Amino acid sequence: MPLLDVRELVVRYGTVTAVDQVSFSLRAGETLALDGPSGCGKSSTAMAVLQLRRPDAGEVRFEGRELTVLTERDLRPIRPRMQPVFQDPYGSLSPRHRIRDAVAEPLKVQGRWTADGPAKVAELLDRVGLDPSHGARYPHELSGGQCQRVGIARALASEPRLLVLDEPVSALDPSVRAGVLNLLAELQDELGLGYLFICHDRAVVRNFAHRVIEMRDGRVISG
Repeated sequence: MPLLDVRELVVRYGTVTAVDQVSFSLRAGETLALDGPSGCGKSSTAMAVLQLRRPDAGEVRFEGRELTVLTERDLRPIRPRMQPVFQDPYGSLSPRHRIRDAVAEPLKVQGRWTADGPAKVAELLDRVGLDPSHGARYPHELSGGQCQRVGIARALASEPRLLVLDEPVSALDPSVRAGVLNLLAELQDELGLGYLFICHDRAVVRNFAHRVIEMRDGRVISG
């Protein structure tokens, strides 16, 4: 059974069809890249997979369960297992919250915060290559690459099976980009994560993804 199975997905914004009959599947431990120019429907596909934007038609099956027919209440226990990592490492973190609070937030929201919570946060920061002392800092005190590592740590706090990586390294310098991609590869090997990887940089896609789907004008044209 695929970890993620998408069939004939359609997303419309008014009269504009952003995603048109898109289908693909993804196995645990695999990276599937959605490649294509800006505006081709990659991010709309990602939002629909996460059910952050409900599709207008089609199916999204995660771990064998059809998500598009579920209510928001029924989706709540499933959402932690499907986590996004966004393009803007600073924009995805509140400037008013310390790093340790950002990483702890999923644990608290999901009712999994315990007396061992601070140690769990330190472990997560260490796992993504940050010194746990960084937890006392604010986002503006970290580099873009460090903030993206924080975003990955926060996603891992939910113990997901799938990460939806929407241009996760496009805002980073090339040397920093390589470090973040290496981290993601290591985490995939360790945890068996599936990655839906949204990217427009073909060199990055070729080196990082196991399979590639190319999109144009909302449709799959190859892959």
